[in-house]
Amino acid sequence: MASKKYILILGFICLFTSGAFAQQSEAGYDWRDSSKIPTRLMPQQSEFLNNQFPYPAQPRDQFEIGLSGGVGLIIGDISPAFGYGFGISGRKSINHMFSIRGGYIGSIMKGLDYRIRNPNTIPGSPVENPWIANYTANNRFVANYNNKAHQGHVELVASLLSTSYFRGNPKNDLYLYGGYSFLSMDVDVNARGANNQPYTFAPIFASGSQKRKDIRSRLNDLLDDSYESNAAVLNGNRGNIGVTEKYGRQLQRHAVSGGAGFSHKFSKRINIGIDQRFTYAFDDNIDGITAITGSNAKDLISYTSLRMNINMGSAAKRVEPLWWLNPNNFVYNEINKPQHMKLPTQVLPDADGDGVTDQFDMEPNTPQGAPVDVRGVSKDTDGDGVPDYKDKELLTSQKCFPVDADGVGNCPEPACCTELRDMMKNYKTTSDCNIGNLPSIQFKRGSALNSAAEAVLNSAASMIKANPGCKIKVTGYGATTKSAQQLSWDRVNAVIKYLVESQGISGDRFIFSYGTDGDPATVDLMGTTEEGPNTVPAPHPNLQRN
Repeated sequence: MASKKYILILGFICLFTSGAFAQQSEAGYDWRDSSKIPTRLMPQQSEFLNNQFPYPAQPRDQFEIGLSGGVGLIIGDISPAFGYGFGISGRKSINHMFSIRGGYIGSIMKGLDYRIRNPNTIPGSPVENPWIANYTANNRFVANYNNKAHQGHVELVASLLSTSYFRGNPKNDLYLYGGYSFLSMDVDVNARGANNQPYTFAPIFASGSQKRKDIRSRLNDLLDDSYESNAAVLNGNRGNIGVTEKYGRQLQRHAVSGGAGFSHKFSKRINIGIDQRFTYAFDDNIDGITAITGSNAKDLISYTSLRMNINMGSAAKRVEPLWWLNPNNFVYNEINKPQHMKLPTQVLPDADGDGVTDQFDMEPNTPQGAPVDVRGVSKDTDGDGVPDYKDKELLTSQKCFPVDADGVGNCPEPACCTELRDMMKNYKTTSDCNIGNLPSIQFKRGSALNSAAEAVLNSAASMIKANPGCKIKVTGYGATTKSAQQLSWDRVNAVIKYLVESQGISGDRFIFSYGTDGDPATVDLMGTTEEGPNTVPAPHPNLQRN
């Protein structure tokens, strides 16, 4: 019978929990809410909020009131019948895993054996044992009992599902517990029937089916359910804990209790579960009989109950009981979306000022103003191994490789160029530059040259080449903001770069001028004999446009 009961309980737990473990709830309470922190822990909470201490203070939490009702039975020398019981308890957390639970359980448990016994084989004397007093070896008896028990208990509870690394707060509480119990029991037996006379049990076993259920059926028909006699107490004590005898003589025992339970949370206030408790009183008198003198067998009380638990306390000042909160909530939510973490100020140094931070700069000592690529490496337009800022011949043909230290190829100079150089040596630059008016370049947006601008520059290049004694001042406008200054620089740089790289005009002939007052969409070209820089660093490289 008992084994079937536990199979039923296990099946109920499996059915109740199927799918429940996969559920998850909200991330947790607001750790910034100091209204839920007890006064004595406020110093720790203040240090935590100010990043002076790594751990938040433990919040006040609600306490749980539990009501239970279920099946009680005694596992002992006599076959038990299902009794019933009810209970009330209170539970308060110590931390997320451990809590303390105390309470009371009242139960009525009965038992009826299926075996006939000889009173001479059981210990005790006629004074203390009603079976010996009422029966003889020739008039044997069938043991039975009625136990009315009161149990007070206090236990340590360990919750196994509160902590998880893969979900938020638990929806279920699977727990184990153990602790101390005090039992006060009125144990009575039904030894006499009508006219206060002993029963005659022999005919029950003399004929008919000898199956247990059939024997018990005939015994139930015989017995009158009076339970008129106090059961024997061997090597024990009874105490009168009532003011009158109507409460009976009580068997009082210290005991240990323990068990396991499972509950499912339906809301932040209510959870319902099942609980299996065992109570061991180190005594063999609980079922009304001590079977064998000197036997070490002791009786065990089982109480299987359904529980409804209610969280008590103001939700405005307390969080849920801590076993319903995952202690990893704060850590994982802070990693996912930092709200409390004190992050250091990001520092992105750029020692050489080339616009590429040192962390990613593959050439951290580039000279000031030298053009670089996205890795901070000096550009080498013709790939001759000499960076552009050193290269005196930016577009050396590969057939003229290798080049010298100035980036000049080893191809022989054409005769026409030699004659032109000789002419230039004898050319005396005067203060007059008669190149005439040069066209202006219009930009629609950004710093990219469109086809119309390139056509204008191609025309201007012919005039510039025809007047080798003139310097060309390239002026861009836009001085109102940093971004305007940078855009002005980008446009002047684009014009000079096009004339040098596409038209073959020496970069030394240009004077770089930007950020002056005027139309920001225009870049002007003007012939001059003045001197000036042919390149300048970008004023705000972080604002450069592609």
